Amino acid sequence: MNLRLTWVQPEDLVGHELRQAAEDGRDAHALAARWYEAGGPPAPEAAGASELPRPDLRPLAEELLDSLAALPTPVSGDEPTSLPEIQSLTAPHPLPPPDAEVTGDDALRDRLHAAWLGRAAGCLLGKPVEKLPLPAIRALARATGNWPLSTWFTARGVPPELLAAHPWNRRSATTSLAENIDGMPEDDDLNYPLLNLLLLQRYGRDFTTADVARLWLDELPAGRTFTAERVAYRNLLDGVEPPLTAVHRNPFREWIGAQIRADVHGWTHPGDPAAAAAQAYRDAALTHTANGVYGAMFVAATLATAATGTADVHRSLAAGLGVVPPRCRLAGAVRLGIASAREERDFDTVVDRLHTELGGYHWVHAVPNAALLAAALTHADGDFSRSVCAAVSGGWDTDSNGATAGSVAGLLAGHPDRLPERWTAPLKNRLATSVPSFEGIGFDTLAELTHLEAVRP
Repeated sequence: MNLRLTWVQPEDLVGHELRQAAEDGRDAHALAARWYEAGGPPAPEAAGASELPRPDLRPLAEELLDSLAALPTPVSGDEPTSLPEIQSLTAPHPLPPPDAEVTGDDALRDRLHAAWLGRAAGCLLGKPVEKLPLPAIRALARATGNWPLSTWFTARGVPPELLAAHPWNRRSATTSLAENIDGMPEDDDLNYPLLNLLLLQRYGRDFTTADVARLWLDELPAGRTFTAERVAYRNLLDGVEPPLTAVHRNPFREWIGAQIRADVHGWTHPGDPAAAAAQAYRDAALTHTANGVYGAMFVAATLATAATGTADVHRSLAAGLGVVPPRCRLAGAVRLGIASAREERDFDTVVDRLHTELGGYHWVHAVPNAALLAAALTHADGDFSRSVCAAVSGGWDTDSNGATAGSVAGLLAGHPDRLPERWTAPLKNRLATSVPSFEGIGFDTLAELTHLEAVRP
């Protein structure tokens, strides 16, 4: 095969779907036996395609994917996907309605500016070590005296043998190591907030999941999508409509993709975490189910609470937990992250515990990453630098966790001038993106545009 279309080829999806079945309790032993007896590979550990192409397995893969989807899911009662069922299981923390001081003046605009900058800085910090295992991240940082992590990663001073053993992320090293940063490079963790800003501008707060799909087809290049988003995009082009786009041959439906799209939904609902979560749900339903949806709702509600300027990080996280089913795996993982961070002063010990308890999940799954995010924010107690560094230093999806931690901590800081200059100056108030209408835009302009959506009637 001359072209490997990662994340969508059926023969590369079966291993991931078998893993998903084990996580949600479906009995897939007979189907797994058929796959492995035919020489089918397990799920690729990091990449979107198996090492060797096996197009000969495609007919069997398609059959098994459909058979796996038909298996009953024992945890569905505790982990529903429909919004009414989710809401029937939750008790969101009530907040007083925001007053004009929260939504209408420069204070919210400044918070949003800091949130955009924080999201970019946290993402950029995590980019060079994305996909690297935790020991490699620690070794690379220690080699330059940057552990506990406190600033950008650099290749300067790292022994050549260490770089050879643990190479930086190949797509990011040229733009995200300290010596290479020149503005904010493109990343899907920033593309999606831009798309959701455009979504609100085009369709308003009453947008539907179908509107999200229309926007993606108009504005998002397919090659800039990954995992569940790429599968859903493929499904749209095949004529599959939402919400079936989230489930048809989509083994990534509980991964982190919807969670990284949630920021704008939270930013534009200061003081209303339930509404922020419901808006994030309509976005997430295009691509995700169950815990994948809960991750987006959790982040949106957390951010909506932090955006008031009156809540600390702990109250914000509690509001995030309040919108997801209490017995779902993501809620349990978040509670584990928060409790571990409260009990242990050394954050490396917290991370080791989370990796021990949740390391069976894929490194892009929503469950472990939500736990790490909550632990990092709790341990940092609202401090911006500690928040983004803790989130990235914990491994797994480093750029996504750094981005969301930076978004929350930026809101809590309340003003761009309160973010350390070492994080904001290299961004040069310039964002690269493949979303055409936003290429080269400044974070100050994005704050203005987001503020308009937050105060829109």
